[in-house]
Amino acid sequence: MTRAVDAQRHASRVAELLRKAYPEAQCALVHRSPLELLVATILSAQCTDQRVNLVTPALFKKYRSAAAFAASPPGVLEKEIQSTGFFNAKAKSIRACCRQLAEDHGGQVPRELDTLVKLPGVGRKTANVVLGTAYGIASGVVVDTHVARLSYRLGLTKHKDPVKIEQDLMALLPATEWVDFSHRLIHHGRQICIARKPKCEVCPLLAECPQHGVVLTAGGNKPGRAKGSQAATRSKAAATKPRSAAAKGALAAARNGAPKKSAQSSAAKAKVKPKPQTRSARP
Repeated sequence: MTRAVDAQRHASRVAELLRKAYPEAQCALVHRSPLELLVATILSAQCTDQRVNLVTPALFKKYRSAAAFAASPPGVLEKEIQSTGFFNAKAKSIRACCRQLAEDHGGQVPRELDTLVKLPGVGRKTANVVLGTAYGIASGVVVDTHVARLSYRLGLTKHKDPVKIEQDLMALLPATEWVDFSHRLIHHGRQICIARKPKCEVCPLLAECPQHGVVLTAGGNKPGRAKGSQAATRSKAAATKPRSAAAKGALAAARNGAPKKSAQSSAAKAKVKPKPQTRSARP
């Protein structure tokens, strides 16, 4: 019970510091309607919000309804969203999702989580984004890569699975914090708590951060990545590195009990011994 209370107090202090640091934080995806936000969120999978925001202005000007997206000719939508990556899968999801919206929901984006996640291409994260940002409905906490990484670093969760992370955050924070908390944590992850080089020296959350996964460099003033992951990577690379023919021969000789020949002894044998000098006869 005490641990649970302490964890909630810690989460409350983190939320308060985030509120002071990012009072105006909001969704980075530019949109004017729930439909536009839904499409933009689908496009944001494995893509930066900045890239999505470069693509969507022309897209939303051309396709003004769910029916228009659903009726887009094959190959056309794919080309228009190509720069966001995985464009074939995304175009397929957008068409299928918008077709279902047009046929079953009058072209409107539903306000219920259970209904949203039944749409093609819409998972819990996308549904939470749309409900929280477009409708102000706190259905859960949006867990993207930033929220997942920072939640672990701040000691708010021990999990890496987004579903379990969301459950932990929902248990620690009141529902009134769910929507804004994720927006603020995402902003913090982009500006300060960067994955490779977190700026701990200027972090407004430093007093409440256990810095999980962060180690200080020799200078003691520049945080870096955890050594464990780097060591594991190097070890794995060494294990999978192909051996040369000479190395394979030496390994086979060692296994068969044959003595190893050093390069130094081989070189010594290769040298030609000098002939002894003969003394001249005395007169």
